[in-house]
Amino acid sequence: MTDTPIFEYDAVIVGGTPAGIMAGIAVARAGRRAVILERTAHIGGLPANGLGATDIATRGATGGLFLEFVRRVKQRYSDTYGADSQQVKLCSDGYRFEPHVAENILLEMIAEQGDGLEVRALRQFNHEPHNAIKEGAALTGIRIINRETGEEEVYHASVFVDASYEGDLAAAAGAPYMLGREGADEYGEPCAGKFYQRWRAPVDEQYTTGQGDNAIQSYNYRLPLTTNKANMRRIEKPATYNRDEYLSLIDDLRLNRFAGPPTPLEFDGIGAITNMVRLPNDKVDGNNQHAAFISTDLPEENWPYPTASWEWRDRFAERLRDYILGLFYFAQNDEGLPADFRERCNRWGLSLDEFEDNDNFPRQIYVREGRRIRGEYLFTGHDALSKRHSRAHRTSITASHYALDSHACLKREAGRPHTDGIFSYRTTPYSVPYGVIVPLEVENLLIPAPASATHIGFSTLRMEPCWMALGEAAGEAINVSLDDGTTVRAVNVIELQRRLLGAGAVLTYYEDAAPGDAHYQALQFFALRGFLGDSYQANLDAPASDDDRAQWTTWADTPKLADFNGARGQLLDRIYAEVSARPDKEQATLYAGERRHIPVDMEG
Repeated sequence: MTDTPIFEYDAVIVGGTPAGIMAGIAVARAGRRAVILERTAHIGGLPANGLGATDIATRGATGGLFLEFVRRVKQRYSDTYGADSQQVKLCSDGYRFEPHVAENILLEMIAEQGDGLEVRALRQFNHEPHNAIKEGAALTGIRIINRETGEEEVYHASVFVDASYEGDLAAAAGAPYMLGREGADEYGEPCAGKFYQRWRAPVDEQYTTGQGDNAIQSYNYRLPLTTNKANMRRIEKPATYNRDEYLSLIDDLRLNRFAGPPTPLEFDGIGAITNMVRLPNDKVDGNNQHAAFISTDLPEENWPYPTASWEWRDRFAERLRDYILGLFYFAQNDEGLPADFRERCNRWGLSLDEFEDNDNFPRQIYVREGRRIRGEYLFTGHDALSKRHSRAHRTSITASHYALDSHACLKREAGRPHTDGIFSYRTTPYSVPYGVIVPLEVENLLIPAPASATHIGFSTLRMEPCWMALGEAAGEAINVSLDDGTTVRAVNVIELQRRLLGAGAVLTYYEDAAPGDAHYQALQFFALRGFLGDSYQANLDAPASDDDRAQWTTWADTPKLADFNGARGQLLDRIYAEVSARPDKEQATLYAGERRHIPVDMEG
């Protein structure tokens, strides 16, 4: 019998998702040592597994390492194919990319950290409490299974990061968590609870009840499909193929029966069962087709997934893979379908240059929502719905912007206008407070991926750009806490924000100001403290008005600047310099962090 290997790092990160990778890079760039423990043989999460159409509604709302990744994508296509190439145009300034390109860039970003960031693949964390080693409330170590040897390994660290899509580490460590959907009466959020709406149509009040339940929004795989015959793998009938599962598509096409208004582009062949966004090199990012009743999502069957064992999860991943392959096989071959429809579907196949060790099929299931860990702040849908809230979070660690967005929770029901749970509800650019990544009841742990939010709130936080930014913030929070000798719960948020801004982060969004601009740090600091109101226009070059001078100098207690004559941005810089010179305790009066786990809309 051999002794259990024990390893020590400054930070241990469970999950090689983009959130975990960005956390590790931030730690390593500060000269510390971090390790990423990834269950599979590949890092990168969804961007490296088919999600090539970046989910962000306002480009520029999120910066930092995410924006660095985007810029590297564009540079890669430019270096490979030429600055004026079609590939560069289709990469859309780096926001659209092929899976292998995303994986390679993430691997390069990791490699650049040298010994500061290590990746250990095929390391599985099982979410039984025994595998979270604690001293009181403090997490001090974790037990991991090396999937290559079957042996146990122990990892100790000053701080741990749960960057898993499932929230396994936080749950094992004893953090409270949420599953399913809150009812509409709990927080007054739009689209909450049981919800029916035809795609791109009004809410169906007849069936929508708003009742909370344990439903989990559906998962799928994001498919990089292609029509390039030289790079195409034909879709074969899976061994578990069950024709009966797909028969409803025949009548749907015959009767023009869809869950949303069809368009010629969407329903030209394969578009009837998958929504497609163009990527470079004759590929698309194939996602669920919300305007159809049957597509690549598989509602209901994933409900046990967040808290299930890895054995169960692996079986479900195989079931979902076979279901999707069977759907495409049916669309391409079943004689019950019109011949011209089958012909159009047969133009598409899997991409031979993707996932070459996995039969050209994505390796990572799209876990849109697992456990949502309860944190110091609970993010609700209201946090993303008004300009007031975009400035409300003085402890902001990133800005972000995407619709409130959920996939189906139930399978097709007879006579219903759509599958229950699908919605897309417009938001405004918003900020995310630090408390969403700080779990309750557990010390030395941060949760950038399974963040603290309601089902509705999480439906916008769960996009990879936001997850990357939350991961970077977790890494920087670790650095600040270790530098200051504090816990991550008690971290100096002002210093954390300064470091994030220094790394190019966006903490609150402006249309006319971006990282690197003059006066940007002062703008961000004071905008989060309400100095500039709700507008997305900063107007930093405009002359400071009498109101600007009177209000800002009063709020910041800088009376010597009350007669300042210059631009708004210059005045903010002067005030910022004075405030920054004060002791941290005095500066703290300018941020007074969010009240513990109380949604901003509930604060009066």
